[in-house]
Amino acid sequence: MKVVAFERQAQGTGASRRMRHAGKVPGIVYGAGQQPQMIELDHNALYHAMKKEQFHSSVLELTVGAQQTMVVLKAYQMHPFRQQLLHVDFMRVAADRKMHTKVPLHFVGAEESPAVKLEGCMISHAVTELEISCLPADLPEFIEVDLSGLHKGQSVHVADLKLPGSVTVVTHGAENPAIASVLHKGGAATEGAAEEEAK
Repeated sequence: MKVVAFERQAQGTGASRRMRHAGKVPGIVYGAGQQPQMIELDHNALYHAMKKEQFHSSVLELTVGAQQTMVVLKAYQMHPFRQQLLHVDFMRVAADRKMHTKVPLHFVGAEESPAVKLEGCMISHAVTELEISCLPADLPEFIEVDLSGLHKGQSVHVADLKLPGSVTVVTHGAENPAIASVLHKGGAATEGAAEEEAK
């Protein structure tokens, strides 16, 4: 996806307030060993782009004047009650350097699983996104989690995922955390799933 921005000269709270009144969003681009660059973007264009899941988990082509930079969305700030973006942060990425970011999980096949279809259970999602490390070219928009083979007492773990290219999951010390588990309709984990969670 392409993002158009403009170099921002004025800084400070007053300048940012005037910019927002003019329909602009202040932002910053940093990383890759370069100096941070202050930018401004059109509010409405950015707001609509950010409604797309792809915008949050893709390498973006940021154009500032004649300069093009590959970036990922790192953070953004929303107004507490208005539909207004207040600030946005982009991080530069290098093609030959691994990056860390979060990508959403897409769960498929739950209704076809024996656990749901035949055994009167339901499937609970432990997380909805994962932190990954990968080269920018391998960054997936999402990771698909196939639940169609789950039976009573089973869970899906990080090690069960099919990851493309250089993608690895960052688990922060947990060896093989569960992503989804089979539950009884009452909400309690089935015995097998509870045993797996305890490991």
